[in-house]
Amino acid sequence: MRILIVEDHKDILDSVSEYLVLKGCTVVGAADGLTGLHLAVTSAFDAIILDVMLPGMDGAQLCKSLRENARLDTPIVMLTARDDLHDRLRGFEVGADDYVVKPFAVSELLARIEAIVRRKKGVNQRTLKVHDLVYDLDTYEVTRAGIPLKLNPTNLTLLALLMRKSPSVVRRQELEEAVWGTNVPDSDSLRSNIYLLRKAIDRSFDVPLLQNYHGVGYRIHGPG
Repeated sequence: MRILIVEDHKDILDSVSEYLVLKGCTVVGAADGLTGLHLAVTSAFDAIILDVMLPGMDGAQLCKSLRENARLDTPIVMLTARDDLHDRLRGFEVGADDYVVKPFAVSELLARIEAIVRRKKGVNQRTLKVHDLVYDLDTYEVTRAGIPLKLNPTNLTLLALLMRKSPSVVRRQELEEAVWGTNVPDSDSLRSNIYLLRKAIDRSFDVPLLQNYHGVGYRIHGPG
């Protein structure tokens, strides 16, 4: 499994990461909420371990953003130092799948993650589909009308966000943050990458899917 850990306590981050790696997992760590948000949106993970108290953006805010804005269905297990019913209920309200109270046994944390991942795989497809455009999030394969399309990593990130939020319009700032975080290039890199994305998914087909809302953002939407 590929797991993202967002935890500002270095000892906890290191110990959990070490255990999960020993169990065959690939681990990516973040020490603050904004970095965690960027990683979660721009990369694919099987599960996310999310501390409640984080600098920059707390765990509840981050979880809510991932569920409502990025529309990620990745399993999320939240960590808290307080076994408080209100905190746990708030976590579930913003989209957490489970709650683990510190201190905890890392073996139990992994067991909970594995159980949630099994349940989610049984009910969710790791595939995005709009009209005849299909994006397999596990293999990074994109096809339209069954024809394979070749996209670079930046375009794949933009495409995933646009397809997850379809038919809604995604604002320019949200697209830029998904790719570059707070370090958005000075040049109009978003427009250049949108041009390449449109060229890849629309040029050879009769029905255009990528739509530009001038001054606002973009959306992917099929006919009907």
